[in-house]
This record gives sequence, C-alpha cells and structure tokens, in this order.
Amino acid sequence: MKIHLYGDVAEIHPGVSYLQEDLGFQMAEDGYPIEVTKHSGSLLVKNEEGKGEIMFQEKIHFYRALGLWLENFQEEKINFEVKETPNFSTSGAMLDASRNAVMDVEGIKAYLRKMAAMGLNMLMMYTEDTYEVKEYPYFGYMRGRYTEDELRDCDMYAAELGIEMVPCVQTLAHLTEALKWDYAKDIKDTSDILLVGNSETYLFLERIVSAATKPFRSKRVHIGMDEAHQLGLGKYLEENGYEQRFNIMNSHLKEVVSICKSLKLEPMIWSDMYFRLGSKFGGYYDVNAEIPEEVIASIPDTQLVYWDYYHEDKDFYTTFIKKHKELGSTPLFAGGAWTWNGISPNYGKGIATTDAALTACKEEGVNEVIATMWGDNGAETPLTTALPVLQWFAEHTYRSEVTEEHVSKRFEHCIGGSYADFMLLNQLDETPGVAKDNLQEANPSKFLLWQDVLIGLFDENIKGLGLKQHYEALAERLGQAKERNSEWAGLFDFYESLAYVLHKKSELGIEIKSAYDSKDKEGMKVLAESLKDAKEAVDTLRKKHRSLWLSMNKPFGWEVLDIRYGGVIIRMETALYRLKEWIANKTDRLDELEEERLYFEGVFGPERDGTIGRSGYDKIVSASPLSGV
Repeated sequence: MKIHLYGDVAEIHPGVSYLQEDLGFQMAEDGYPIEVTKHSGSLLVKNEEGKGEIMFQEKIHFYRALGLWLENFQEEKINFEVKETPNFSTSGAMLDASRNAVMDVEGIKAYLRKMAAMGLNMLMMYTEDTYEVKEYPYFGYMRGRYTEDELRDCDMYAAELGIEMVPCVQTLAHLTEALKWDYAKDIKDTSDILLVGNSETYLFLERIVSAATKPFRSKRVHIGMDEAHQLGLGKYLEENGYEQRFNIMNSHLKEVVSICKSLKLEPMIWSDMYFRLGSKFGGYYDVNAEIPEEVIASIPDTQLVYWDYYHEDKDFYTTFIKKHKELGSTPLFAGGAWTWNGISPNYGKGIATTDAALTACKEEGVNEVIATMWGDNGAETPLTTALPVLQWFAEHTYRSEVTEEHVSKRFEHCIGGSYADFMLLNQLDETPGVAKDNLQEANPSKFLLWQDVLIGLFDENIKGLGLKQHYEALAERLGQAKERNSEWAGLFDFYESLAYVLHKKSELGIEIKSAYDSKDKEGMKVLAESLKDAKEAVDTLRKKHRSLWLSMNKPFGWEVLDIRYGGVIIRMETALYRLKEWIANKTDRLDELEEERLYFEGVFGPERDGTIGRSGYDKIVSASPLSGV
C-alpha cells in the first residue's frame, strides 16, 4: 500500500526507505496520510476518519509503531488505537560471528531490518578474532574477519534504524583461534587464555580493543572475561607460582578496564567467573556461591552481564538477578535463542527460558536484555532461525503479558513468515523419545546426520522409536511450509532436505546390523541400494546447505561443513564397499558390525529423562580422536 508520512519525519526518513520492501508499503505523496509526532512517552498508533497517527519517543519505537499501524490497517480495521510502553531501555540480540559462520554485510543489514520491525534496538557483534587488527595480520587470518569499513557500514545502517551496534570481544579467555599462531606464543597462559600481568599482553589488548571499537559510534564494549576455567594454571603458574584466581581475575580486569577508559569506552563483562570462583564446585548457577566482600569491593567500574538460557523457572532468574544486585548494580540480562544445539533450533527450550527470564527481568527492574545467538560446534544452524525467539523478546519488551497467539501474529507481520511453520523445525530434534519442549537439549538431527552407518554410536539410543517414519512425515510437512513461505523458501528447502536425509539414514545402521547378524544377504543387497540413495540425498543436502550459507554468510568457515558432509559421503562409500565384499563372500566378517551396540554415554548421553542423547561432531562420528593424538 501507499502511505504518506508527514510531521516529525526527518530523523526516521532513511530507515523508512529501508523497510518498504520488508513491510510491504511504498512512500508516496498521494499515499494514505499518517501524521508522525515525536514526544516523550509511550508509542501510540491510531487510525481515525481516514487519517493515521504515530507518536514515538525513540527512533526504534517509530519503526515498531509503523509495523503495528500497517498490521492493524491491513486487517481492515477502520478505527484503531494501540499504545505500548517499553519495559526495557535496551532490548536486542547478540550475533555470533566466531564459530565459523561470519554473517556478511548484506546479511547483517537484513537482520537489522527485521529487528527494527520488531522494535529491538541493540545488536552486539560477538567477534573473538573475526575483525581486522592491522598490527596482527594473523589475527582472524582466513576466518572471514570483518574490515573496519564493513563494520562501519553496518553501524551506520543500524543507526538509521535506531539500533545501537556494540562490539563484543574477548580479553581473557575464549581465544583459542586468536592465540594459535606463533605471534602469540609469549602472551598466552594456556591455549585459550591470555597471560595475565605480561606487558606484551596489555599492548596486544590495547590494540585489539581499539581496532574492535573504532568502527562503531557506541562507546560501549563487551570485553568478555567468561569461562576462564584454567586461569593462572599454565604459563602464569610457571612464572608466578599459585595465586588465588580471584586476585588474578581482578588485577587483569582492572588493567583492561583502564585500557577501555583511556579509549573513552564503557566496558561490560560476563559475570560467571565471579560466581564460579565463589562456588565450592565451580558452578555458575550455584545459589550458595559466596563472593567475599573484599572481592566485591574490588570489582572495577564495569557493567555485569548475567547470561542464563538454561532455567524454565522464573524464581531462579529472580534469585540470580538479586544476587547480581548484591555485587553493586543491576545487570544486563543475556538469554538465548538456542541456535547452538545442533543443526536445527530448539524452540521449546528457547521460548520456555525466555518467557521465564524476561518475566523475572520485568519484575526485578532489569533495564537491558539481549538474546544470544551462538553458533557452537560449527554454526550448523542458520541464525535466521532465531527470529521466532527474538519476537518473544520484542513482545516482552513492549507488553506486560505475552501469549504465543500474539507472538505468532506479530511474527507474520514483522518477519513475513508463518510462526507455526517455523515451529515445525522444532520437530527435527523433538522426536519420539524426547520430552515436550526438548528441555534436556537432545539433538538427534545432528547425531543422526553425522554418525557413521557402520559404527552407529547412537543406534542403540533410537531403537524402536520409529524415527524413520517421524522424519518422513516431517519432510512432507516442511515441503508444504516451503510453498507457504516464499521469503523463507531457501530455509525450508534446506530443512525439508535434512528431514528427508534423516528419513533415509536414521535407522539404516540398525537395519544393516540386523541383516548382518541374521546373515541375510538378500536383505543386505536391498539395504546397499538404500545406502546409495541416502548417499545421494546427503550430497543434495550439502548443496542446499551451501546455498543457504552463502546467501547470508562469508564463504570462510563453510569448508568445515564441506569436510563434515564429505566425511559422511565417503564413509557411506566405504560402507558400500564393505557390504559388497560381504555380500559377494569376499570376506566372511565385518568387524564394525561384529561389535555389540551400546547406549551412547558421556556428558550429553541419554542418562537424563526426556532425551535420547546429545553430542558434538567429534564425539558423534567416531570413538577415536579426530586429531590422531
């Protein structure tokens, strides 16, 4: 439809032009008149007697209000009035650009437009080493690192949409990729932790913090500091002897904060190390953790970020927000979109934790919230799948009570897709044998895709569950969803293909083992043909995944997934060779199939109720170490 905006439009005009295609409108002098007024207070959208009205305080409120106005008008409401008062001053997302997938500039801009329509006003860029530092040419080498100009371009685009972009780096741990090169040999404590107290370390940090923040107009910077589990136990121990980690942490943090202050920056850190160090068993979420008063008093001037995407109980979040307040200030809360569970999103867990956490945040006066979109273990899940959870964040930001019905309706207008169809992706992991909402984080779509058909480390976990039929039905439903969601056809095409592969492959190892045990060579011939079909289906899936990846990410990092897909395909070829040898009586024994199948055990094994297993790639594909060490 055509609309004509008039009034206080100068600051919102560039962003409006960006959103025309996404929200389905055109700016025209002869368009439907909407008066725009900037004021202090709630955002308001109205339509009455052939005239629209939008009132807003912050730029981001206007873009949400515009979407609300269009939504109500397109529903053929002649007169309407909607008023919303934000619960949070900051609400947004953190985009992981460090686990192989580095979203390209156009991908970031597309994400920013979706966020603007929702009314989200912050995007953090998590870059461990994927940004340019001219003094260190190997920092982020061949990892798809952003140039200064690329980040500045994104920041300018975001600002015109009312979104603050904030760099998020690491200044203590989580630096395995950055520290693996020879230039870093004198500044690392362990393979992923910097050497505290070393002058060269702080020169390095000054340079990387300066480079990371230079492209952005925001003075805020997230300096990490999380999960430094082996702090002071490597080269630091050799040079200084044993020292309390509280002391090491605080002394280092003071130095990094000093660097930030010299650059006129406002730092924030993850809060977990203080809680872990105060816990008798090193746990972050230990309600009995005791942080000494002298440690609290010595925490430098920095904002704490409480990250938690694991609890479905509102009261737990309330307790931990209060524990953070005891450290001297109200934290920024970081929840999670659960894009990191495997190759598909875990919406059940993501929505349950988000609903509980943000309800607690509103009650406890937390002013800033973000949804993290991690890409653990290779960034196999496209980050666009986080959008339904971001919609939950948006609705909690502007409403006191949030229902799935309301989120679904808003999602369709903001994102241009069916919420119900996106929820189908949950069924890739919420399979028979997995409890409702997959709260125990099973990831069968991942382990069934990557596991070896001859080794079958997870075969015993899925026996008798009927996953072959489950994925067959799901593939059909995803194919139908693809037809209904033209803007998201590539995403649904990929997941339809994944479900089809899992239909073909999920129980193939079980069937091969059964035929071998019963010496059914005729049956094995049929299974050999099924194996050929599955091999071709995996290659088709690889190509669709590649197209989807390259539509939003830089090419760097895709080589890791090519290697994973290639490994499945080549192992299937070997399996065919082995089966044919046995069928032709060239060998009377296949040692891989002689082995008794055991339940997969380990950190993410099936020992908890409501799960059929979860693991990372290296543990899925083989019981042997991939490194060869």
